[in-house]
Amino acid sequence: MDLVLANCAGAWRAAVKNREPGGSGKINFAVLACFAALDKIVHKRRTAAQRKRAIAARSRCACWQKPAAWGRKSRESSNYSGLSRGNNCCFDNSAPLARRAAAACVAFGLAMSFITPLLPLPAAAFTLFGVHIWGKKPDKAVNIIGEAKYYSLSFAPFAQRENVPEAKARAVAARSALSIKLAKANSLLWAERKKPVAGSGGVLAKARGDYNRLLAAFYAAGRYGSVISITINGQEAANIPYGTELPEHNEIVIRVDSGAQYYFDKAELGRIGSSPLAGEAKLQKKAAVEQKEIGYVRGEPAQSGVILAAQAQAIEEWRQQGYAKAKIAERRVIADHAAKSVDALIEVEPGRQAHFGALTVRNISAPPHMDSAYIAWLTGLKEGEIYSPGALAKAKARLNRLEVFRSVTLSEAETIAPNGLLPLSLIVQERPLRRFGGGGAYSTIDGLGLSAYWLHRNLFGHGERLRFEASAANIAGDRNKSSTDPKDYSYNLGGTFIRPGIITPDTDYVASLRAEREVLDNYTAKGVYFSNGFNHSFNARLSGYIYADAAQMRIKDNIWGHRNFTITGLSGGLLYDSRDNKNDAARGYYGQIAAQPFYEAEYGNMIGKMTAEGRSYFAFDKKNRLVFAVRGKIGTISGAPIAELPSNMLFFIGGGGSVRGYAYRSIGIYKKGDKIIGGRSMLEGSAELRAALYGAIGVVGFIDAGIVGQDSAPDFDQNAKLGAGLGLRYKTGMGPLRLDVALPLNRERGDSRYGLYIGIGQAF
Repeated sequence: MDLVLANCAGAWRAAVKNREPGGSGKINFAVLACFAALDKIVHKRRTAAQRKRAIAARSRCACWQKPAAWGRKSRESSNYSGLSRGNNCCFDNSAPLARRAAAACVAFGLAMSFITPLLPLPAAAFTLFGVHIWGKKPDKAVNIIGEAKYYSLSFAPFAQRENVPEAKARAVAARSALSIKLAKANSLLWAERKKPVAGSGGVLAKARGDYNRLLAAFYAAGRYGSVISITINGQEAANIPYGTELPEHNEIVIRVDSGAQYYFDKAELGRIGSSPLAGEAKLQKKAAVEQKEIGYVRGEPAQSGVILAAQAQAIEEWRQQGYAKAKIAERRVIADHAAKSVDALIEVEPGRQAHFGALTVRNISAPPHMDSAYIAWLTGLKEGEIYSPGALAKAKARLNRLEVFRSVTLSEAETIAPNGLLPLSLIVQERPLRRFGGGGAYSTIDGLGLSAYWLHRNLFGHGERLRFEASAANIAGDRNKSSTDPKDYSYNLGGTFIRPGIITPDTDYVASLRAEREVLDNYTAKGVYFSNGFNHSFNARLSGYIYADAAQMRIKDNIWGHRNFTITGLSGGLLYDSRDNKNDAARGYYGQIAAQPFYEAEYGNMIGKMTAEGRSYFAFDKKNRLVFAVRGKIGTISGAPIAELPSNMLFFIGGGGSVRGYAYRSIGIYKKGDKIIGGRSMLEGSAELRAALYGAIGVVGFIDAGIVGQDSAPDFDQNAKLGAGLGLRYKTGMGPLRLDVALPLNRERGDSRYGLYIGIGQAF
């Protein structure tokens, strides 16, 4: 046994000695090393014991049978070999030895595994989501070809004359500060000052490249009298020949003077030729307005970026009038250094007006499933129509909206044909036909929600989508007392069929059928729902829908018990969406209006339901690091009393997408006995301040409020339910991972103390 422990201890010492610094993940290697030592010890002892006992037990063991022709050595080997195959009658005492050795080695290895992290080894570093938390940061690998060179960098203004007036001295100091600020923002030497450089040639290349980079930066600021000096060890970098060997450490000084601000004295935009062209009058009026917006007018700072923007804008304006091959014929920019002014002239050569030619479709999928003729029709491009960049962009958007194609490349020919037609080429590649996926969300109040779907993207070759989906909710949440009984969960099972390109390329036929069981504190609803109708996209931002609906429901609640409902009717609405990112908006607006007139057969009521929702997003900086988001929603139901309306169609509020801090659809109209029913009107709103902290991590502060009214119009005198809290965000390609903690600010009996919400995407 001592030998076993000694070998295990030796193996542990070797594992600790070879452990990577800070590598706490290597602890279990000591245990594996001990087991390796154990295997060697036990194997040696078992072999020796078996050979010894085989000889002693030959004469008395029934398993020994002496072959006539074997010698002693052969008999011993044969006996050992036979016994090792399973005849253990003579060697039962060898098992306790192995068991005792294994137990001792395992105990020793586990003890050392817990002791090893406490030894005085270098501390481990810890990184979470790419953010360094503690410990030494790992050195980044640097690939340098040749000898590494290093440099220190400083900025300095040019020496100014002495005894200048105080006002002028302040102006010079301000210009020097601006010059250095612009230089730091655009200098590659400054951006990579902490990195080694590949040889002397690398240092010289960076320094000489900074001349052009800084000059372009000053031109972009409208300063055309700039002076730039970059010295390496006291010598001007431009005068140091390539091939000069520099020392390992170099001192670089950048001296800059951006010069005075220049302004436009002339800012003209014209075209080659004098004969009037189709659409030119409209173009000139629009161009004058847009020139003023971008600052290409007399008296504005003559920034080079403004000149380039005016040039690009001029070409685009002519292209929008059908002149597909418009180009810049001449650009003259003259700086008057004495007057500190710039005269700019941009002349465009429109060429001839073009019309769309034949569209050639090439499907590079293997094998292709989409009908090429149908693809061409879906683009909406018609041969003979006047060329329009907007029509090309819309055609590409139509194809991407199908979610059938992995890539869509729409290009135009290099030249316009003699007949005025411009041929078009479309290359597409399809995605896999089938897809499946799932999702989940969690809150402490409503529990876990899970969903899964299966999708076929192109059922019959015209982009038809068939989607089956199933979901379960309210799993082990506070609202159902952490129940694990499936009868306390909500379920949804359904399918949706979409046929794109009905009547027009922008109109889709949609049919859906689903069965749902919704279990909430206030009611349980079971039903089958069917709808079919049309979606239509008016433009990139505005869309609408109209459906014919039918449903059969059975409702059980705390007030009226069991009730049945049969509904037939219509539903329609308009949707406006100008958000820059649907999953994580920073700018733009979202608005939706929905109307649902329907007839309920059990009580004979004609009912109308309407909702309207608006969202706005405002970014306080260009990088969208601080965003204010606000949301409001209002709803009303008319035509029947609450007692004759299905509970799941009445208004309730509360939950992760409504008033956080309260359970999903738990806020309604309070009745005796703490019973809650839905209302015929609703008003709710939310406000969030979203701030980016570090990399992909951000924080959110929010407040939500809402009321539910018994009548068709909201009662603003009643007390609103309020919730507020904080959240964390981690940005991913699918949208931000969301974790919100909300507190109910006017909590009543039955409300939770807090709510924790986890999901993907912003709350709104």
